[in-house]
Amino acid sequence: MSGFKSMIAADNQNVFLNVDEFAEPHTVIYDGETYGGIPVVLSGLKEQERRQLVSAGDHAQGLYLVTTVMHCALSDLGGKQPEKGMRIKISDGSEYYREFYVAASTCDIGMVRAELEAIDE
Repeated sequence: MSGFKSMIAADNQNVFLNVDEFAEPHTVIYDGETYGGIPVVLSGLKEQERRQLVSAGDHAQGLYLVTTVMHCALSDLGGKQPEKGMRIKISDGSEYYREFYVAASTCDIGMVRAELEAIDE
């Protein structure tokens, strides 16, 4: 790894994923494994009204598409990069977990960026 990439990786760990700065400790369940208390940054958590799919005969009302982007260290997930279509559960800091589907995932310089989606009532 080049000097510049090494500095970025160190900044990711020491600043961005620092629980005293940006990250919060969460328990993450992915691919049958539980990763407890890992530093995670969840950004853009928002709900959007679910669009009616008239052609499919979808008549569900009161459902929302919840989207967020998760950042964490690849090493904190046991070296497993989340794969598109897989389920992932993230604690809210208590015993409650929110379940998402992985819409997209990338990993660069040891940092995972996963776009997550869920349907909520």
